[in-house]
Amino acid sequence: MTAVDLRREGAVFVLTMQNGENRFHPPFLTALNEALDTIEASTGPAALVTTGGTEKFYSNGLDLEWIGGAGPSEGAAFVSDVMRFLGRLMAFPVPTVAAINGHAFAAGAMMALAHDFRVMRSDRGFLCLNEIDIHIPLAPGMAALVKSRLPAPTLRDMVLTGARIGGEDGRARGIVDEAVALADVVPRAVALAATLTDKDRATYGALKRGLYGTTLAVLAEASLGDFTA
Repeated sequence: MTAVDLRREGAVFVLTMQNGENRFHPPFLTALNEALDTIEASTGPAALVTTGGTEKFYSNGLDLEWIGGAGPSEGAAFVSDVMRFLGRLMAFPVPTVAAINGHAFAAGAMMALAHDFRVMRSDRGFLCLNEIDIHIPLAPGMAALVKSRLPAPTLRDMVLTGARIGGEDGRARGIVDEAVALADVVPRAVALAATLTDKDRATYGALKRGLYGTTLAVLAEASLGDFTA
């Protein structure tokens, strides 16, 4: 099984992450970027939905075991690559919807937040920025991303307490747009994305760069700051 499956439902590209907990390590990140390359190379109406391949996980964040064994320079370079990927996704020139079917922790939560819209499972699974509990400060690009997406009280709770936010709570707090039953997560995300496929790519990308330019610049710089793993 490949790490990422990319299929089309009409004009909507559905990217399913199939790497277990979908933790970020180099081959998985390469597969994600190659999927984005495929979508960017396409023409005509399009939108993107991403989801996890199991009922339990959307993405559990960085593969800290791999990073810890890779050596300081290689691990640091990879974390910078992840931030550039998050910036690429945030600025992606077609509409994007995260179909959060399970846990989205740390960089996995950041990936979900980098999308334009979010549909989350209502009964199980959490969005969580658990860096406080695993003793890892946020790199500047990561901090900029979550600050740009989360309301201030929610940002404080998630970053400073490691709060775990379920689907209904996430909808009430304005983190996700819809909280639905598991069976409806991907269909609802695809239906939402399908309403936006006719948006002009050049204009859509330019509008995102205008809205999120400061955050995108910090993600592109990919500085580690105080980040250590």
